[in-house]
Amino acid sequence: MAGERNTGRSSGRAANAMSELIDNRRRRIATLKEIIKQLHRGVDPAHVRQQLVELVKTADAGEIAAMEQEILAEGVPLDEIKSMCDLHAQVVRDVLEQKQVEVPPGHPADTLRRENAALRAACDRLEAAMQAVRVLPPDGPAGEALLAWRQALNDLMDVDKHYRRKEDLFFSVLERHGISGPSKVMWAVHDEARKRLKALDEALQASQATAGEFAVVADHIGAEVLTIIRGMISKEEDILLPMMMQTLTEEEWGEIWLQSPRYGWCLVEPRSGYRPPQPQLRQDTVEVPADRAITFPTGQLDFGQLRGIFRALPVDLTFVDADDRVRFFSEGERIFARSKAILGRKVQHCHPPKSAHIVDQIISDFRSGRQNVAEFWIDLHGQFVHIRYFAVRDDSGAYLGTLEVTQDLTRLRALQGERRLLQYDTAGQKT
Repeated sequence: MAGERNTGRSSGRAANAMSELIDNRRRRIATLKEIIKQLHRGVDPAHVRQQLVELVKTADAGEIAAMEQEILAEGVPLDEIKSMCDLHAQVVRDVLEQKQVEVPPGHPADTLRRENAALRAACDRLEAAMQAVRVLPPDGPAGEALLAWRQALNDLMDVDKHYRRKEDLFFSVLERHGISGPSKVMWAVHDEARKRLKALDEALQASQATAGEFAVVADHIGAEVLTIIRGMISKEEDILLPMMMQTLTEEEWGEIWLQSPRYGWCLVEPRSGYRPPQPQLRQDTVEVPADRAITFPTGQLDFGQLRGIFRALPVDLTFVDADDRVRFFSEGERIFARSKAILGRKVQHCHPPKSAHIVDQIISDFRSGRQNVAEFWIDLHGQFVHIRYFAVRDDSGAYLGTLEVTQDLTRLRALQGERRLLQYDTAGQKT
C-alpha cells in the first residue's frame, strides 16, 4: 500500500510539473504578445528590452510562432503583424540563443543555411556596388559601378526559388502540425521582397540616368531590398529553422528533399551526403493495378491509360475537395509548380495572403450554388495564361469540390486562317 501511495504521489507530482510547464508556456506566449503590441504602439524598445531578453532566454522558436498565430487569430491585420515581427526581430536578434542542430550535408536545413549564406554575400555585393555609385560625381555616368550593381541584383533575384520552396514545401508541412501563423507572415514579406526587387530591376534599366539619380534609387529602393532580405534571413535562422527542427519528422524532411528539385536552387547546389528515409505507405489508400479497368458511364479505362491521359492533356489540373483541401494535381509540364507536399493542404494556404480572400469568395460562391465558373487570364513572362475554376457537383447537385484548369493560350491566340493538311509542329514532338 505504501508503494501505491508513493506511486500516486509521484504521478501527482508529474501531473503538477506538466501543468506548471504548460502554464509557464502560456504565460511566456501572453507576455511575448503584450511586448510586441507595446512595440507596435510606439513604446521605446529600450523600455522592454530587458524583459524581452529574460523571456527569450527561456522561450523557444515554437512559442514565438505560437505568439504570431494567436495574434492572427485575434483578428489583427496581417500587415500589422508583419510590422510587429519586424520590430520584434530588431530587438531580439542579438539575444536569441538558438542551438544550431547539426544535420548531414545536403539535408534541406543544410541547403537552406547555405543558400542564406550565398544571399548574404549577394546582399553585401549589392550594398558595395550602391556605395560605389554614391561616391561618383552626381552628374556623371554610373559606369562600371552600375554594371556591378546589376550583376549583384541578378544574383539576388534568385531568392524567388528559395521563397517558393518555403511557400510550397516548408509551410505545407508545418501546417500539418497546426502551425500556420509564421507562414502567413513570412509569405507577406516574400511578396514585399519580390515587389521591391522588381522595382529595383526596372529602375536600373534607365541607361541614361546619372550617378546622382542612381544614388537616389540606392538610398530608397535599394536600401529597402537589403533590409527586407537580410531581415528574412534572420527570421529563417532564428525562428523558422529551429521551429522546423523541433517539429518535423525525419520522413517529412525526406519528403521536402524529394520534392525540392522541381523548384530549383538559390545560388548554390545542395551538397551530397543526405539520404531520406524510405517513405511509408499510407494504410487508408489502395493502389489500383495498372491493368485493372475503371468503369465510367461512357466507357472503361485502366489506370495506366487514365494516368497517360492526364499527362497528355494540354492543361494543368488541380482538384480541391469539399473541405477546401488539395487532393489531386495532374502530372506533366506545369505552368505553376506543384509538389506532393501540398496534398491535404488547405487551398487558402497555397496562395499569397493578399489573394486568399479571392479564393474564399470563389469557393463560397461555388458551395452555395451562386456560381459554377470563375476565370482569369494573365501575362506571365510572355505567356498568355488562362486560369479557370469549375464547381464540381454530384448527380444531385451537391458540391464536391473545385477544379482548377490552367492553360497556356499563347500559341492558340496567334492562330490565323486554316490548316487542313497534316503537318506536325516541332514544338509538340517528344525528344
